[in-house]
Amino acid sequence: MSPNASTTPTTSLPLIDLANFTNSSRESRLKTAKQLVSACRTTGFVYIVNHGVPKHELDRAFAISSKFFALPQEEKMKAPHPPGWSIHRGYSWPGFEKVSNATSSTDDEAAVQKLREVQDVKESYEVGSELNPEMPNIWPPEEVLPEWRPFMSKFYWTCFETAKTVLRALALGIGLEEDTLVKLHSGHYNQLRLLNYPAIPAQVLEEGTCERMPAHTDWSTMTMLWQDDCGGLQVEDPNHVGRFIDVEPVEGALVMNIGDLMMRWSNDVLRSTMHRVTLPPLQDRIKGERRITRPRKSIVYFLATDPDRLIEVMSSCVDENRPAKYEPITQRDYASMRARMQY
Repeated sequence: MSPNASTTPTTSLPLIDLANFTNSSRESRLKTAKQLVSACRTTGFVYIVNHGVPKHELDRAFAISSKFFALPQEEKMKAPHPPGWSIHRGYSWPGFEKVSNATSSTDDEAAVQKLREVQDVKESYEVGSELNPEMPNIWPPEEVLPEWRPFMSKFYWTCFETAKTVLRALALGIGLEEDTLVKLHSGHYNQLRLLNYPAIPAQVLEEGTCERMPAHTDWSTMTMLWQDDCGGLQVEDPNHVGRFIDVEPVEGALVMNIGDLMMRWSNDVLRSTMHRVTLPPLQDRIKGERRITRPRKSIVYFLATDPDRLIEVMSSCVDENRPAKYEPITQRDYASMRARMQY
């Protein structure tokens, strides 16, 4: 979308034009930052246009992702996600991951198996920084998909540049120095996730015997998501617990949401919101007598700090009437509490 676009799409979430932050006066930058923070105080989710990731790179990312997921299963399994919950790299096949909002500080096999009674029908591929010593990348062999590694390695850092701009706007909007949040993120502990939700009978989702992705919050600082035109993403209505709002795709826009770490840092000033992926809302995306849903593709970028960084409520977010709500915890310990229940 052009920075000079004259029309604003009708959306279910607030829409922020990041061009008003990156190419404008200090007054305009502050206004845009406060608009972004206002959205994150309420829904925790926002559309962002003119975000800085070039359209040709996004189109290429979706094309290469689609090419990978269309490979035979035995080819995709040449770059498998490692067993267990501690490393998030490579290909995860349908049923391997079970998303939830459950937490545990110990390995609770019984609880994990209980969660898995309803399977998530999706597949994904995780990519990180080549300089992350704790989670080395797992790449498809070059003969399987030669363009995967060089493109995804570069695209990872393209996304980080946009993430840093959003962090600067959030910091300014809550009264911090612009680089306060950027300085907490080296870029080497983020996660690029390519997702494919295969076509599936609508009935199994309606009956609850399978899910695409159950309701959860993200255990990151923040998340950026690009989705195709299928739909199915929903966000919990901040005014009605248990009621979900459809997040229809907006061409050229990313969907940004606050993660649990940012919520803890900001003492709930910024909101980490439950969200899920379910049936596409429009029936023209469900075809035939068996009512088969369209497949859905998305690209997600999770922003996270170095694992040993202590996550504690910022002093600027505490006063006599607003005491700290959260005990300090390292990113490593918080992530392990969530990940233990998903793999």
